Formats: sequence, C-alpha cells, structure tokens
Amino acid sequence: MTPTTRLTLATLLLGTTLLQATPSTQIWIPSTDIQPFGVPHFGLDAYVRSTENGYWEAGKRDPDVFDGGLTIGVLPFHDLQMEVGVDYISTFSGSKYDDHPVFFNAKLGVPEGVLCSNAPALAIGGYNFGTKRHNATRTDQDILYGLASKVLPGFCGLPSLGRISAGYYVGNNDVLTGPGGSTDDNHGILLSWDRTMSEIDDRLWMAVDYQGGQNALGALNFGVAWAFTPNVSVILGYDIYNEQSVAGANTITTQLDVNF
Repeated sequence: MTPTTRLTLATLLLGTTLLQATPSTQIWIPSTDIQPFGVPHFGLDAYVRSTENGYWEAGKRDPDVFDGGLTIGVLPFHDLQMEVGVDYISTFSGSKYDDHPVFFNAKLGVPEGVLCSNAPALAIGGYNFGTKRHNATRTDQDILYGLASKVLPGFCGLPSLGRISAGYYVGNNDVLTGPGGSTDDNHGILLSWDRTMSEIDDRLWMAVDYQGGQNALGALNFGVAWAFTPNVSVILGYDIYNEQSVAGANTITTQLDVNF
C-alpha cells in the first residue's frame, strides 16, 4: 500500500453495535487521498475485538464488524478531484442495526502544491451517511470533516520524514453521542502521520492517526501495510478507543484493498 492507496477504516457505533462507511483513509481517519477518476476500488475490512469479554456485560463479547466497500473517482481533473463510495457493513450477529447495512461517503479535494508551490493538499467530505434516519436504530451519523496534509521534506541528505495531516470533524449530535448519551461529544480533531518505508522496501507503509472525541469514533490507531502488487495491498492495524464505555473493546483490523 502506498500513501495514495485507499485504506478503509473508521467506525460508527450505535448503542453497542459497531458499523461504518468509509472514504479513503489512513488507518482510521479520512485522508486527503482521493481515488483516481474512473478507477474503482474495493475494500474488505474486518474489525475483531482484541479481548474475549465485552465491556457491557461480563462474559459477553462485543460484536466484530465486517465492511465491504466500493469507491470510485468521479472527476476527470488533476487539480480538483472527487470520490464517492458505498459500503455494506454487518456484524453478522443478528443486531437490529444489521437491518440497515448500507452507508455512503464522498470527498472533494486538491492535491499538494496546486493552490501554490508550497500549499498543502486539502480535502472536505462526509461519511457515515446511513439510510435509517428515524427511531432508536437510526444510522445517520452524517460526519462532515475538513483536512490538510503536507509531505515533510528531508534534511542533511536524509529522505522525507513522511506526511502529516490535521483537520476537524463534526457529526449528528443526536446519533454520535458520548458517555451517558451526551450530545456534546459529536466533534473532535483529526491528526495523522504516514510514510512509505523505502529504506526497507517501497511496498511497506506505516501510519499512526488519532480521532478526538469521547464518542464511538474517538480512537488512537496504528498499523502497517504491504503492497503485494501495485493494485493489491493488505493492512494490519490496532485501534485503541478513547471511551470504551461507548465504543466497546479495542479492535484488531485487517483490510484488503484492490484497485481495478
């Protein structure tokens, strides 16, 4: 996986059930990367709880989550890019949220150096647009975000230090709630560092990212990826939730990414 490969990860937790619809991401948070025009991308992600006992009830495991998603670039321009996507997410546990498994996402952005020679890459977008918008099982988190990213130059003959990203997000406070159903925890910062480890192998990529907030999305995440071919990569990561009373037990994630 390279930094421009779509890596799918992020979650939507409603009640005690983990669900998700993801744009192009780092490990967890959205990235400024956008799928090329007309290139479909398929992602198959698994989020497996790292402990046997669930947070909510001793001896009961929090549900694992599986996400199959399709994303495609829809603008034929270099300086202005856009992608749209749809995901099918299920816990396969018979959860009431499994009855509404379809989610949508979209992103618009400009690459680094387009606005001026030293300008960062910029992106705005949204994800977790669910199809159930009423009653207790609603899935419309409706996350909106903005991001900027910049590749750090090397110095004294050293290679680049990697790419840093920063931004902010806000969601539907009726759905993206905090401990005790708090409606003040629907927003937070987005931060990440990622780098292709060329000193070892151009096919190896590493990243750490963080999403603020005491809600189901808040987490510190890290992982590595390996590109088996230019179009096929796999990521292995770990997700540490900011508030396990909302998000449940930490998860191990594996993600298969394929560009057609």
